[in-house]
Amino acid sequence: MRTLFIVTIILYAAAVILQFTGTAFKKERLLKLSWLVFLAAFAVHLLFTIVRGVAAKRIPLSNQFEFANAFAWGVALMLIVIRRRLKADWLSVAAMPMALLILTYAALQPMEIRDLMPALRSAWFGIHIGSAVLSYAAFVLAGSVGLRYVLLARRNGAEEESRLRQMDYLSYRLVAFGFLFLTVVILSGAIWAEQAWSAFWTWDPKEVWALITWIIYAVYLHLRLRGKRRGAAMAWYLVVAVPVVLFTFAGVNTLLPGLHSYG
Repeated sequence: MRTLFIVTIILYAAAVILQFTGTAFKKERLLKLSWLVFLAAFAVHLLFTIVRGVAAKRIPLSNQFEFANAFAWGVALMLIVIRRRLKADWLSVAAMPMALLILTYAALQPMEIRDLMPALRSAWFGIHIGSAVLSYAAFVLAGSVGLRYVLLARRNGAEEESRLRQMDYLSYRLVAFGFLFLTVVILSGAIWAEQAWSAFWTWDPKEVWALITWIIYAVYLHLRLRGKRRGAAMAWYLVVAVPVVLFTFAGVNTLLPGLHSYG
């Protein structure tokens, strides 16, 4: 199992190096090779996750290592889906490194398989934590799109304008997707908390920062739907919002221990 995880990291790292090299020197062959290596990494990553789940006899989402592993896999999955459906090859240069960084963070966490804590033995387990994986992955990819938008906006031309519109709309769709699943996270967490701790809301640090994240993206959607903001301003908004997502994911557990510290 550990070998599969190490191979996954090596393959993701190779894909990122090839992607950056191909982009810098405009070598199409390297970019194609990078994508093939990334797909191989994704397949090994999936195999590792399945093997860990079978070994643990549960969904592998119960601690920080397993959540980070699933988070990275979610980013990779969404990148693959977006590239296939929208032919958005340009997203790889920002999204591939993000998947690698999250998986590297996972590698720094304890990898031992442990039994579920009593509070986690619930039908809400997969719904709550699985929704968080999809939500965070969508927000991180939206930030990656925003970063790419900011860099491309410095250029002029009809082709760039068309791509910028595509990026702007894609980031909006990713945020809407992530916002939906973050809402599921909060609602399912509230129901689960009432069953486990007899309270829908306890102002636990993880709950508070999940709510802060929800508000940040609610403001983004409000501005977009009202037509008040678009383009570079919203792209910067998404870039700045990513650290909040990452703090909710990892920083809270490290700096603000609470009821969710085991996760």
